[in-house]
Amino acid sequence: MARRAPLWLDAGMDLPVPYAAPAEGENVPFRLFRPAEQRLPFVLASPHSGRDYPESFLRQTRLDALARARSEDAFVEEIFGDAPRLGAPLLAATFPRVFCDVNREPWELDPAMFEDPLPEFVNSRSPRVGAGLGTIARIASGGEAVYRGRLTFADAEARVRGYWQPYHAALSALIAETRARFGACLLLDCHSMPAHPQAGAAAPDIVLGDAHGTAAEPRVTRAAEQILCDLGYRVRRNDPYAGGYVTRHYGRPREGVQALQIEIARRLYMDEARVERTAGFAQVRADMARLVERLGAVWERFLLA
Repeated sequence: MARRAPLWLDAGMDLPVPYAAPAEGENVPFRLFRPAEQRLPFVLASPHSGRDYPESFLRQTRLDALARARSEDAFVEEIFGDAPRLGAPLLAATFPRVFCDVNREPWELDPAMFEDPLPEFVNSRSPRVGAGLGTIARIASGGEAVYRGRLTFADAEARVRGYWQPYHAALSALIAETRARFGACLLLDCHSMPAHPQAGAAAPDIVLGDAHGTAAEPRVTRAAEQILCDLGYRVRRNDPYAGGYVTRHYGRPREGVQALQIEIARRLYMDEARVERTAGFAQVRADMARLVERLGAVWERFLLA
């Protein structure tokens, strides 16, 4: 008997990579918010705002609920939640980054975290692995150790195949679908950034990452920067966030796909200590809707002229 597609996939969506659905009782990998009609050649993605913690992870972790929440890009999928109303799909991971980070290669793993040897294809030497922030994180954003003991490679493989691959399959399909329909696609990869203790008054409100001009054409980044500056934000490019795996992997301007990472300072919309929305949340959400709307107008008038 042919295996039916899981209900959390849109009907007819082709998956360009193999995947395995999460085990029964575990969380589904993503939520896809489609517009009634896609009017913009944009795809928005929130890879780090997931907060559905699988029971298997909760049994393994040392982190309490607040420490887990502080490692999330909390509320980012809500901040960009007007995108479907404006005519662009929004893809949001439901699982947390500390469980499986989709802004990493699929197999960036630290051998010291595992009780059994890792396969040769694993990338164990990347700077991200060395910092404890591989596909399966060793430490949380506050520097705390994530796990009580060592994992097995089977743990990592289940996360990559059950969560990482379905998320990227959906993202790849959305980009391909958008490019086929409009001739081009702009991927906005949406994140938040914590306060830096030494940044002070000079801290940027938003950092735009285009992998130093390789993931998006300068005019694309410049247009987004100008819109945000006009809205009153202090904007910086590529410092300290130039874009992770998603930006660098999907951003291929010569093939008609631009990718731009957006990092929003959490202090603008949330209490970082308590992980609670503040009065600034509504303004930031409204401004991100304006960014998408105005980028759409700029794209139509200038970028594709």
